[in-house]
Amino acid sequence: MSDSEHYDPLTPRRPKAAQDSQERRMPRGLVIRLFAYLVVGHVIAAFLYLLFMVAGAE
Repeated sequence: MSDSEHYDPLTPRRPKAAQDSQERRMPRGLVIRLFAYLVVGHVIAAFLYLLFMVAGAE
């Protein structure tokens, strides 16, 4: 079997090293959004916890 049998002209050829490094990194916008959601989620959770603590202190 030769490689020409498995050749797909619609698939772009990229070097193996460039493909591996691209797959390992997450997009910068996704990292920033994930960090913001985590921070905002914890702030809301802390606020709700504070509300329940104040309401239960009576």
